Amino acid sequence: MSDQIFTIAAYGMIVLLGLLTTLTLAIVAWVIVAYIIDVRQTRHTVRRNFPVIGRFRYVFEHLGEFFRQYFFAMDREEMPFNRAERSWVYRAAKKENTTIAFGSTRRLDVPGTVIFVNSPFPALKKEFAESRPLTIGEHCRSPYTTSSIINVSGMSYGALSKPAVRALSAGAKLAGCWMNTGEGGLSPYHLEGGCDVVFQIGTAKYGVRNDFGELDDDKLRAAAAHEQVRMFEIKLSQGAKPGKGGILPGEKVTEEIAAIRHIPVGEDSISPNGHPEIRSVDDLLDMVARVRSVTGKPTGFKTVIGDINWIRDMCRAIQMRGPESAPDFITLDGAEGGTGAAPQALMDYMGLPLAQALPMLVDVLDEFNLRPRIRVICSGKLITPDRVAWALCVGADFVVSARGFMFALGCIQAFQCNKNTCPTGITTHNPRLQRGLVPADKAARVAHFVETMLQEVGIIAHSCGVDEPRKLTRHHARMVQPNGEAKLLSELYGSDQFHPGAELVFDDA
Repeated sequence: MSDQIFTIAAYGMIVLLGLLTTLTLAIVAWVIVAYIIDVRQTRHTVRRNFPVIGRFRYVFEHLGEFFRQYFFAMDREEMPFNRAERSWVYRAAKKENTTIAFGSTRRLDVPGTVIFVNSPFPALKKEFAESRPLTIGEHCRSPYTTSSIINVSGMSYGALSKPAVRALSAGAKLAGCWMNTGEGGLSPYHLEGGCDVVFQIGTAKYGVRNDFGELDDDKLRAAAAHEQVRMFEIKLSQGAKPGKGGILPGEKVTEEIAAIRHIPVGEDSISPNGHPEIRSVDDLLDMVARVRSVTGKPTGFKTVIGDINWIRDMCRAIQMRGPESAPDFITLDGAEGGTGAAPQALMDYMGLPLAQALPMLVDVLDEFNLRPRIRVICSGKLITPDRVAWALCVGADFVVSARGFMFALGCIQAFQCNKNTCPTGITTHNPRLQRGLVPADKAARVAHFVETMLQEVGIIAHSCGVDEPRKLTRHHARMVQPNGEAKLLSELYGSDQFHPGAELVFDDA
């Protein structure tokens, strides 16, 4: 028996030595080949001067993103979303405890920091109220009434995977909020979960276009025939890339997505950078009127603001035409929005951030007495309770988020959204990577995220002395100035003339 064991051990050693020798020879061969290639190539200076070793620079450069995220960056340092923000969403989505200990890690002296005004007499639990419903498009044949505050922003089927869209649809239904289709058109998976849907009409008119890429009234009627489709949103621009249309790489254009969008399979889906038929505010109002007339449902538009004068021109045109000509809502996207693939020149430098644009829009609408005729929806990194509460203070009626819901689905901020390699299955059509995203499980997390968000926005509102979030006003928040002083938003922008909270009080009278 011992001889047999010895023989087997010896044989195993020989096999192991053979494998090691083969592996060593393979490594040596690779080094020799790589050395020859590096010395002879002319494209990469580092590899030419430092053959083989220079290759590791690119490996470390790629790995650096992940080392910074997991080991080196402080909780409040990362961009676009730091660890503290992501962790709050993860805990909220998992229904875990969101309390922290030993004090805040947030700097309170940085200009732009928002600080809420706590009341010496906070609202008591017996006084807490549910957010009252608001109506959008009250003059439409089919107005939309909802009490939701935070909703799913526009993310197309194509940019997102099938299981991601299914999870968001089911989660939005559980949470009682709406889901925006994004510019990729209406898919069966948007409807599958039973949630309310906002149909976005992008510059390419995906889902409602004819063979020439023009808006097709018959397809509009077909989309509006779905009871779940509650509103239509004409997309002029988005925060990631104002002035450029959507980009979906050809490897993501499957047969199903091509059929929904009415485009060729496997070819890059690149939307025009604007609507050819919308070249002025009058054209915009004409388009809103057309879509609303055909569908009978509330119609508005989504835009990024770089200058407020065109909004003022639109308001003047509405005054001449009559209030019924106004869009039913405006979705304002801040320049910090960014789920879509975009040129860095636009992502980094184009458009105003929401902190500047939202008060400008609200004030101009108030100047022309167009609220609540025009409801204000806003987006732009609004993934934590403080940001949502701030938006309500400034005058928003509703908040929409894209990346907040991506984090709720399990996004790890791997910066792979514009490729087909998303490790969490959210933005890829690779079946192997999609396998990890189980729609039923993630739908519950989407609902938990909304539930926890509303609970903590409510906590802020109650601490400010009001009984529900929509009664927050500009008197309830301050913003730190460069000199260190924290000024009331009402001092910085003026008190908004109309506010959803004021409307609620009026309704009780």
